[in-house]
Amino acid sequence: MIEIRKSEERGRNQLSWLDTRFTFSFDQYHDPKHMQFGSLRVLNEDVIAPAGGFPLHPHRDMEILTWVLEGALEHRDSTGGHGVIRPGELQHMTAGRGVRHSEFNASRTQPVHLLQIWILPESHGLVPGYEQLAFPEEELRGQFHLVAGPKAPITIRQDASLYIARLDSDTEARHALASGRHAWVQIARGAVLLNNSELKAGDGAAVSNEAELRVAAQEPSEILLFDLA
Repeated sequence: MIEIRKSEERGRNQLSWLDTRFTFSFDQYHDPKHMQFGSLRVLNEDVIAPAGGFPLHPHRDMEILTWVLEGALEHRDSTGGHGVIRPGELQHMTAGRGVRHSEFNASRTQPVHLLQIWILPESHGLVPGYEQLAFPEEELRGQFHLVAGPKAPITIRQDASLYIARLDSDTEARHALASGRHAWVQIARGAVLLNNSELKAGDGAAVSNEAELRVAAQEPSEILLFDLA
């Protein structure tokens, strides 16, 4: 079963420096039909204006992933974590028992376009931590490559795994879904067929009771796939 969440159906918040689309309820956007999907709690698509950003603010008990599509995002946090995240780099922060962080567009001339993901952790009160890792183009091209999960290059504390694929036009990637598991598929850019369902940039899909996911690109595309308990 595949249930599609169209891009234009998402919540939206627009400020002078920020344009955000919310797949699930977040902050002042509340939709009881779209609170989360399994442990996937937040999937926000942000466009931050040059020099704009989020000043120091607190989080706790959440696994936070940031994937930049265009531009560069500068991160600082109270654990001493610091980095500038660019396309092809995945940032992970365990908020755990409490952390404060800021995120700002690292450019004064170009916007930054990113996806921010929150995953509920396996337990509360974890030790806060920060990591950032670059994934070469050849690892992502033409296949679903494991980037984050319990036994992945980026380690998150939850039975959830994130795969990312970059596909050329008329190419396909597949992912086997074990019995009893679910998936969320998010189209970061491009247009694809997901088991014959049409999806375009910004669209997402909740998947259950499917043994295999087949993603065929109709144009150059980038896809995030969450394999969830």
